[in-house]
Amino acid sequence: MTLLATISTVAVASYALLSSVHKSAQAIYALRTDASLPPYDPVNTGALPSVDVIVPCFNEDPRTLAACLKSIAGQDYPGRLQVYVVDDGSANVGAVAPVHASYAHDPRVRVILLQSNVGKRKAQIAAIRRSFGDLVLNVDSDTEIASDVVSKLVRKMQDPAVGAAMGQLTASNRNDSWLTGLIDMEYWLACNEERAAQTRFGAVMCCCGPCAMYRRSALMLLLDQYETQFFRGKPSDFGEDRHLTILMLKAGFRTEYVPDAIAATVVPDKLLPYLRQQLRWARSTYRDTLLGLHLLPGLDRYLTLDVLGQNLGPLLLAISSIAAIAQLALTDSVPWWTGLTIVAMTMVRCSVAALRAGELRFLGFALHTPINIFLLLPMKAYALCTLSNSDWLSRKVAKSDVDESKASIEEETTGPSLNPGSGTPGSIRRAGRLRASQRLIASDDVAAETD
Repeated sequence: MTLLATISTVAVASYALLSSVHKSAQAIYALRTDASLPPYDPVNTGALPSVDVIVPCFNEDPRTLAACLKSIAGQDYPGRLQVYVVDDGSANVGAVAPVHASYAHDPRVRVILLQSNVGKRKAQIAAIRRSFGDLVLNVDSDTEIASDVVSKLVRKMQDPAVGAAMGQLTASNRNDSWLTGLIDMEYWLACNEERAAQTRFGAVMCCCGPCAMYRRSALMLLLDQYETQFFRGKPSDFGEDRHLTILMLKAGFRTEYVPDAIAATVVPDKLLPYLRQQLRWARSTYRDTLLGLHLLPGLDRYLTLDVLGQNLGPLLLAISSIAAIAQLALTDSVPWWTGLTIVAMTMVRCSVAALRAGELRFLGFALHTPINIFLLLPMKAYALCTLSNSDWLSRKVAKSDVDESKASIEEETTGPSLNPGSGTPGSIRRAGRLRASQRLIASDDVAAETD
């Protein structure tokens, strides 16, 4: 046996062993033994916690934003609900203005227009500092939430030990292409395997941004740390959901997953935007994994296995794949053992997922394996080598577009408090372009989120 064959065989055997132990433990802990949520009294609505829903948006499609706000307005939560739509210096503010105007007389909705694009994190914080609800729900502007999402997340947050909770994500455009269908299955596995297992120990490692609720009292304690994240001396602006989750865990709060709180979000339908998204997420994961390593001794041993499986597993797979490809290219031998092991591991995982989800389409998730080996693993290696890069890698706003938006944005659409006794109609009033927002650091070349 050649050196390359030995390296490939040892690496793939180690990967198979680690992955088998990790995925078996994950599947066991992901089983829902008790899916019930603590009830609340729907009659005594005054005792229910107030909820602020924050929707940061940048250059969003008006139809997508309208669908998002419609799903929020249709919530069945009987307590106080206030919505803050934060337009992060969009260049298409004229296109979304009719959407804003349609809620001008809704006392539950307030639209905040920022002068320039400052990034999703600072846009969130702009609304957090203006709001006052007991709980804060972040909803991405390309996401629609089921009518009972707020109610179900609030019921989970009734436990004062819980600092954050997330719902289950699906792809709203999953039928658009083979890629969106694949991402939808990827989301299902991430939620109903990874997060479902982590929530057994109150330590979901990332409460995903499209639909995550936070306890305000905990959030305010962590807000300065959240706003001023640095990595190697440089500001770190993306990966806000994972970073905030790690801060919650560091502060001693539980983070939970609520599988029945369904949120459907738009996912990339082309390969290049998907890879850019994955590159950002990989950098964020590596950064905050380093930040959260010291938490592991205080958590269940499964969480240590989970971190090893998610980080060491791909490394072993990459080493095995590289050695196998080199063996095939440089020698006359074919790495049958490596290939058969990877195929077997893939089919077992897809079969288990299809059985658990009750959908045969999950057998098609096998397509993710070659994408992972030939595209995602090299991309993750690049992410590890460029951790200091904070570029969003998305479409940028041309300077002329930003200047035009600055000149055209002159109003803030607002509504009064949800207090039924206020009797004040919604209005559109001059706001001096939100002087408080001028404290935020902005740049004409700030890249924005599109996923």
